[in-house]
Order: sequence, then C-alpha cells, then structure tokens
Amino acid sequence: MFPNVLTQVATGLSVLAGAVLVKSVMDQKPMAGPFPRCPTCNGTGRIACTCSRWSDRDVGCRTCAGSGRMACSSCGGSGSGRPLPVQISVRQPTNRGF
Repeated sequence: MFPNVLTQVATGLSVLAGAVLVKSVMDQKPMAGPFPRCPTCNGTGRIACTCSRWSDRDVGCRTCAGSGRMACSSCGGSGSGRPLPVQISVRQPTNRGF
C-alpha cells in the first residue's frame, strides 16, 4: 500500500509542477501573439449577438447559430488586435520660382 501512496503523491506533485510551469510561460508570452487583446470582446473573439438584444428572451439566428454569441466585429473573431492595411502616399514638394 505504501508504494501506491508514494506513486500518487509523486503524480500529484508532477501535475502541480507542470501547472506552475505552464502558468509562468503564459505570463511571459500570452497566446494572443504580438497583437494586444481586443478591447471589445476582451480577447474571447465573441460578443453578444444582436438577436439576443432585441428579442423577448428568444435567442437564435443564422449569425450566432442559436448560441446568442457572434464573432466580434472589432477583431473579426480572432480575439486580438489586428493591423489595418494603410497606404500612405507622400508627394514630393515642387520648387516653383516666383
């Protein structure tokens, strides 16, 4: 019986050590990647569907498939901020002699 208890204690300690290791890695480098969390959905990628806002407790439409949650319109469902493609054009000044 003593070896069984010893095995269970060792297994419990290894699970605890693994959880601490994963938490320390997650604190250093979040899963969202190089982009910050979306402030609209708080990084979940889902927000309340419009069908749940305007109905009388009846939830379900094609957008949310009956879950009452739809993809965030700010981040597109990724949960993180995403860069906007912007093209900036600069004209060279012309020197006019008056």
